Amino acid sequence: MKPKFCNGERDPSPLGLLLGCSPGSGGAGLVLPASGQPPSPLSHADPEGKDPVAAGRGGGAMTPPSSLPPPPEEEPPLDPRTRRKAYLWCKEFLPGAWRGLREEQLRIDPIRGGLSNMLFQCSLPDTIETVADEPRKVLLRLYGAILQMRSCNKGESVQSQKENDLQGAEAMVLESVMFAILAERALGPKLYGIFPQGRLEEFIPSRKLSTEELSLPDISAEIAEKMARFHGMKMPFNKEPKWLFGTMEKYLNQVLRIKFTRESRTRKLNKLLSYNLPQEMKSLRATLEATSSPVVFCHNDCQEGNVLLLEGRENSEKQKLMLIDFEYSSYNYRGFDIGNHFCEWMYDYTYEKYPFFKASVLKYPSKKQQLHFISSYLSAFHDGFENLSNEEKFKLEEEVLIEVNRFALASHFFWGLWSIIQAKISSIEFGYLEYALSRFDAYFDQKKKLKV
Repeated sequence: MKPKFCNGERDPSPLGLLLGCSPGSGGAGLVLPASGQPPSPLSHADPEGKDPVAAGRGGGAMTPPSSLPPPPEEEPPLDPRTRRKAYLWCKEFLPGAWRGLREEQLRIDPIRGGLSNMLFQCSLPDTIETVADEPRKVLLRLYGAILQMRSCNKGESVQSQKENDLQGAEAMVLESVMFAILAERALGPKLYGIFPQGRLEEFIPSRKLSTEELSLPDISAEIAEKMARFHGMKMPFNKEPKWLFGTMEKYLNQVLRIKFTRESRTRKLNKLLSYNLPQEMKSLRATLEATSSPVVFCHNDCQEGNVLLLEGRENSEKQKLMLIDFEYSSYNYRGFDIGNHFCEWMYDYTYEKYPFFKASVLKYPSKKQQLHFISSYLSAFHDGFENLSNEEKFKLEEEVLIEVNRFALASHFFWGLWSIIQAKISSIEFGYLEYALSRFDAYFDQKKKLKV
């Protein structure tokens, strides 16, 4: 999640981005974090004073609509212009009873928790019957974007600024296309409407998984099956696996230029830089280039906060989960997606005290747990896997085991770099440097175990 700005300044009103700086009112246009090609993270301003908003690594991703708690009963009055726009979008994009809805009849409730986006639940009143199969509730997502980004590193060129803006606009298109395709394939929430400022989505009664639930055998097997289906998709995006090292190189270049004013942060940054990150990345690249891993369409952030447990299906054996939040999705190496998911077993982002996360290397899945996931994955991904001999299955599973544990190194490296940058730019109260140190500690621990 990124803080919201209006013409380079922090907007005191969360609605100013939508209404005061929209393209129609002299704004610079909408810019989103890229799908598969994140914009330069240091093009955002540096909030040295953190806002008291507790969050985990979800602070880097869009907040899912349906996993959030309902809004409190008493909310401040909604801006009339926002209400008017929400009403018109619902009336114009939604069928049936929505077409005859009067503005005063629309119920619109803000959903707290989104910094990347502003989220609202829009509902028909109980007194209005549906005409056919139109939804009674929808999720209105308004892009909480950076309109005119101001770098926190002095000396950024105008050309560099233009490239950031262009990349952000391209990212918005890619993310919208991706969401629409996944909705059509029933792999994500339904899409009811899309417009420059945001979109109307299906409201899904559900909750996020907890970190502990990732290790439950039935949950793990279904995540594997969902991931396999995701990997099997053909998407109209660049098929070259440029995302992983392209993004890490960009992050590393930014990290090497970061400076903090606080001595405590400088000490932590210096410790991270003492790892000789450029050389370490070179070593990691060599290891992964020597590791066979197919290129597939990856989620790239399959953590517990991005998996919904659907309401009413909690006791079902299968089809009770849904993957969400595809902002990092791209063509990438399969090993990264699975290895990254295994790494997420170690991190709990719900801890309520600083640094607002808990890490436990001991919670990394055991070989037995990994093979349970891998077997479920291969059964869903490979036609004929069940017809293989036990010896052939064992050989294939062992190969994937090596693959994903090597690519788990890349997960630690990627999110470690990401977190250093977040420590510089994020307004969320979270121990980003502590998290980066934890990820690199886990990286070196994993490297030692693998003897690479």
